[in-house]
Formats: sequence, C-alpha cells, structure tokens
Amino acid sequence: MPFFRDFSKPRTIEFHSEVLLSVGRSKNACGNLQRRHTMKEAKDMKNRLGLFRKRNESPGPNTASKLDKALRSIKPSPEDALKWGESFEKLLIHKYGLAAFRAFLRTEFSEENLEFWLACEDYKKIKSHSKMVSKAKKIFSEYIAIQSCKEVNLDSYTREHTKGNLQNINCNCFDLAQKRIYGLMERDSYPRFLRFELYLDLINQKKSSPSI
Repeated sequence: MPFFRDFSKPRTIEFHSEVLLSVGRSKNACGNLQRRHTMKEAKDMKNRLGLFRKRNESPGPNTASKLDKALRSIKPSPEDALKWGESFEKLLIHKYGLAAFRAFLRTEFSEENLEFWLACEDYKKIKSHSKMVSKAKKIFSEYIAIQSCKEVNLDSYTREHTKGNLQNINCNCFDLAQKRIYGLMERDSYPRFLRFELYLDLINQKKSSPSI
C-alpha cells in the first residue's frame, strides 16, 4: 500500500520549528514588555529625584547674593538683636533679622515658607490688575499647587479655598494661606531660631574696644 503523507498536518521538523519560533516570539515579547516596564520605572524615579532636587536645592544666585549682602551689612547691637526675641513680627521687620531668619530656614530646608510670605507681601502692593492676575497664578503654581517645586505646608481646606479665590482675583486672594504659613513659622521655626548659633552670637557679641 503506497504511503501518502497528510499535508494538512505539519511534519515533525516543521512542528518543532514552529514551536521554537513561537517560544522565541514569546521571549521577545516578554523581554520588550520587561524593558518597557523597567524604562517606565527609571523615568518615574528620575522625575521623583528631579522634584526632590528642586525642593532641596539652594536658592538662585540672586536670592543667595541678597542674603549674603544683608548678612555682610553692619551687625545690629546686642540690644537690637534681643528685641527680635520679643516677637516674631519684630524679627521680620528688621532687615538684618529677616536675613538671619532666612539663613536659619535654609539650614532646615524650609526657606519656601518665608519666600511665600514675602511673595504675598509684594503681591498685595500690586496696583495693576493684569499684573496681579499674572502674579497670583505664579504664586499658586510655585507654592500652593500639589507637588509644586516650593510647595508650602497647607491644609486641604486652605489650599482649596485659595484655589477658589483665583476665580475672582484681588489683593486678598492669599490672605488665609499667608496667615497659616505665618502662624507655622511663628510656632515652629521662630522658637528654634532663637536658639540658632548665629542669633546667639549676635546677642552675646562683645562691643569692640575703641582703637587707641
């Protein structure tokens, strides 16, 4: 009886070839999927590290130079420095005191609180409505928006309240947020500043003897 091969069924060698090709394709697909997953994780990590660096890097050259210039100015007398311990307000209204407090906040990586408060003070002085709108959006995106580069510590109610104020921008848009951050600095940072080495040196400095 003659032998007839059924061409509808693959030969053994063809079958094994198909299996090997199928396995190869599966490995390639898994490899591509794994590489895409790894690349996505690396990209996410890079973004998180970038955000961390933005939040913790030292301020720009202009801010740093102004701070250094202020600290190189004539030092206040021990009597003047002692007045800063009477109230947080007296510290902030003194040029050298403000610079010293900012230097302290830099050591704690919380300078954004003071920067936000000062930005709000400048914002309230703006007369032009168009400039006010531009400045308000910048302040919100820089200090209040979630995961912004200099995000300040605000409760959800204050954040949403301030966001709602941007629908009708006026000079009082940031009043509540500014009050919250002022209170945070007064309760938390200010007491530690009074134990800061720079401040202690100022109040304990000896008057230089007059030259003969």
